[in-house]
Amino acid sequence: MGANAAPVKTVLLAAPRGYCAGVDRAVVTVEKALALYGAPVYVRKEIVHNAHVVKTLRDRGAIFVEETEEVPEGALVVFSAHGVSPQVHIEAEQRNLRTIDATCPLVTKVHNEARRFANEDYQIVLIGHDGHEEVEGTAGEAPDHIVLVENPEQADSVELDPDRPVAWLSQTTLSVDETMETVDRLRKRLPLLMDPPSDDICYATSNRQIAVKTIAERCDVLIVVGSGNSSNSVRLAEVGLEAGATTAYRVDGAHELQDSWFDGVATVGLTSGASVPEELVDGVLQWLADDGYRNVEVVTSAEETLTFALPPELRRDLKAAAKTSS
Repeated sequence: MGANAAPVKTVLLAAPRGYCAGVDRAVVTVEKALALYGAPVYVRKEIVHNAHVVKTLRDRGAIFVEETEEVPEGALVVFSAHGVSPQVHIEAEQRNLRTIDATCPLVTKVHNEARRFANEDYQIVLIGHDGHEEVEGTAGEAPDHIVLVENPEQADSVELDPDRPVAWLSQTTLSVDETMETVDRLRKRLPLLMDPPSDDICYATSNRQIAVKTIAERCDVLIVVGSGNSSNSVRLAEVGLEAGATTAYRVDGAHELQDSWFDGVATVGLTSGASVPEELVDGVLQWLADDGYRNVEVVTSAEETLTFALPPELRRDLKAAAKTSS
């Protein structure tokens, strides 16, 4: 290359990225419910936090509601991947709703941990974001035992009974580094702080953050595809900046990209949150290719093979339908 030759415009494509096993299971649950039972299928909250996915399912006949009271008595409702509290199950039963629970199994694991610690009369510090559906669901498992801490600073001031044992749990989609900083600060005050039996932050969240860290220092601009209400997508942009990316933008898709972001930029990093279908990443790659970024380097930091079975209620009915049609 000559001394004055322009650098090759390159995209560093992080892997893994996009759909995790829990999201895939939840989206397929709604798709198969629509095919099996017909529209409408009601869904409490967004099935996953992605505007494109929600719109696609809405166009196929899914009706998204905020609360079970909005679902007609006796209708079918799917609970989102983020999980619900026991009170929501009670409300659904009172309205004679047919339910399919698409809660991610890794969120269910945190619910089980909350109940176990509460049964042993632990105070539970739940690390997470106030108002997030997952936090509301987990807190609902043991409301008298759980206190919410949103960041490391709150760990220094949260009020706890010094005479009762304390354990911590966390929302599954947080920044791994910030969560562990929060835990470390809690442990300085509470040396006997009990850890959950296994990491609460899910494998997919952790893997996607590691993948971003792997490419961040080489990026002039980092693009994270994901919706603004997607906790893990927002975290990816933050993690990228902390790990050395010069600039980071979170977008719902290629339509939000701006030419000015790429002025004089040689290397663009690209990843997507755990609720983002790959077609949205492909759209960004095409936009970048049209802008001259035709050299795409896939940077793989982990392989993911985990899958989850569909909810048992849906599996049962799919099996019955297959028998009837055969």
